[in-house]
Amino acid sequence: MPESWLTPIDSYCERPGPGFWAEPLNAVTNAAFIAAALYALVLWRRAGARDWPALWLIAVTFMVGTGSFLFHTFANQWSLLADVLPIAVFIYSYFLLAMRRYLSLGLVAAIAVTVLFAAFNMSFDRLWLGILPGMTLNGSVGYVPAALALFAVGIVCGVSGMRDAGRALLTAACVFALSLLFRSIDDTVCARMPAGTHFLWHVLNALVLGLLMKAAIVHSSRKSPTHVQG
Repeated sequence: MPESWLTPIDSYCERPGPGFWAEPLNAVTNAAFIAAALYALVLWRRAGARDWPALWLIAVTFMVGTGSFLFHTFANQWSLLADVLPIAVFIYSYFLLAMRRYLSLGLVAAIAVTVLFAAFNMSFDRLWLGILPGMTLNGSVGYVPAALALFAVGIVCGVSGMRDAGRALLTAACVFALSLLFRSIDDTVCARMPAGTHFLWHVLNALVLGLLMKAAIVHSSRKSPTHVQG
């Protein structure tokens, strides 16, 4: 492994220095993602265990928890990739699923809209900093498009008659906005809260993924005689 991949990263308030367990709360709270994945797996099995896109989301959520744990323990360049890549995969996978399952777009149209969303997402940092220079939100700006997408798709679902799906997405969007707040203020509150607030991003974001996976599974199950409760 190139030496550059082992370059230490110190991005969070809780980390006082190098060491595997230097961020105990940030590391341990990744168990919330694993719990969300297991919860969704139970719902998936109850729904008939045939919804393969939902199973993919469950697997990615497990990888999100694993990758984030690796980053908050090893805290270097390679573990950063292990952290951010599964999150990106979940965002774009769920966006594509939402275009197909909630908005009923054809496959080609859904892929095209997802590509456009990805392009917007990748250029959003530059657009944001052009309008609000210096306001990086502690590295959280890149997640703002995902929050906006959740709100937008939730509203569209609500006005198009899919009230249950819309309500679930809007609830997830509100929780996600709160989790982004805690991620953004982590560095700011360091002086008063040595543990920071990043661990709350993990807990609330796991709840967001759980809500989103449940919505996907429930919506799919309504197309068949089997229903999901939980």
